[in-house]
Amino acid sequence: MPARVHIRTPKARSRELRSGAAPVLGEQPTRELILDAAERLFAKHGLDGVAVRDLARETNLTPSSLYNHFPSKEALYDAVLERGFRPIVEMTAEAWQSGGAMRPASVRAQIEQMVTHLAEHRDLAPLLQRVMLEDAGRPEPRIGKWIRLLSSEGTKLLRDAAGAAGWQPEEVPHLAFALFGMVYSYFINAQAIQAVAPWTPTDPFAARQLELQRRFLEQAILRLLGPRPQRAASIKKRNNA
Repeated sequence: MPARVHIRTPKARSRELRSGAAPVLGEQPTRELILDAAERLFAKHGLDGVAVRDLARETNLTPSSLYNHFPSKEALYDAVLERGFRPIVEMTAEAWQSGGAMRPASVRAQIEQMVTHLAEHRDLAPLLQRVMLEDAGRPEPRIGKWIRLLSSEGTKLLRDAAGAAGWQPEEVPHLAFALFGMVYSYFINAQAIQAVAPWTPTDPFAARQLELQRRFLEQAILRLLGPRPQRAASIKKRNNA
């Protein structure tokens, strides 16, 4: 398992994004900059479509210098997944650790962190989509451990919240897919947003657009999973009829 990568705090990332500050590139790329370039290339071409020389060229390193930072292309790929998905697993566990009905403050905090993380790593959501498609035929999918972690952290929590909101157990998988689509589709399809909604600003990562996305996700999730005793009782009565 690759070493954990330092993750900047959500507040720090949020300040950087909203200020529009760009990272300062030195003559030699740092580990984070190598990971940024690798994330971008892997999202576009996949693991098998990227050669070490492509990664070296993207980071202005020689292949031998790149190996000083990561022992192999596969190790770099695993480090990209580690940096991208471990914070998401930790956010999910922290936000819903109390169980039961979802609380607006917890939802708001998790959405803030999630949107900030996905906006900072703009290629992470497209990479997730590509990895899930490419891993479908692999005997040991690389994304598997992250899916298992998310599942183990989120399934019981989602089931509890869904039950408190009046959903039935057999509906929970459909809710999970709906939530996944709502959270990630904006970032997966960011480049297509302008074509679909030409009245929006060109940059879907502009501060105003990200704030609208945060607000939408918060309201949508609370409407799906927020505590609604009357609705829960109504659904229970209907199912028992």
